[in-house]
Amino acid sequence: MLDQKVIELLNDQINKELYSAYLYLDFSNYFYDEGLDGFGNWYKIQAQEERDHAMLILQYLQNNGIKAVLKTIDKPAAEISNQKSVLVAGLKHERFVTGLIHTIYDAAYSVKDFRTMQFLDWFVKEQGEEENNAETLLKKFQLFGDDPKSLYMLDSELGARTYSAPSLVL
Repeated sequence: MLDQKVIELLNDQINKELYSAYLYLDFSNYFYDEGLDGFGNWYKIQAQEERDHAMLILQYLQNNGIKAVLKTIDKPAAEISNQKSVLVAGLKHERFVTGLIHTIYDAAYSVKDFRTMQFLDWFVKEQGEEENNAETLLKKFQLFGDDPKSLYMLDSELGARTYSAPSLVL
């Protein structure tokens, strides 16, 4: 049986992951409107990943006999003033999500919920990758974003990204 606080945090995380997907769709739309389809593709895939993260948590709750509670997803609140502002907001958001995952892990640890901790191990690793990807993208943009040819090449690189669903065994 899962601890009530852990259940509440996992339910909240479902909402936060779906919000992340919504936020990244907003970023994707921005870049498509800017004519940077590769950046748009990169964030569209990010949105798919976040949706799948929510589904993994939902499935984990269901597998433990807990009914997931779905909540209203807020409208994306990021201020988009230029291309770089999107990338900065993306990195900031990933760091925020990492903090949320750590909070759930800490709550599970405090009640010796080893099953949930093991489940969350994948998310901890994933968040490290997510932060690194967002930081790398921002660094590349800062290096090449002012040069149209380099920006074109970076956009092309991002356009080649494909999606593969996570293979986490619940």
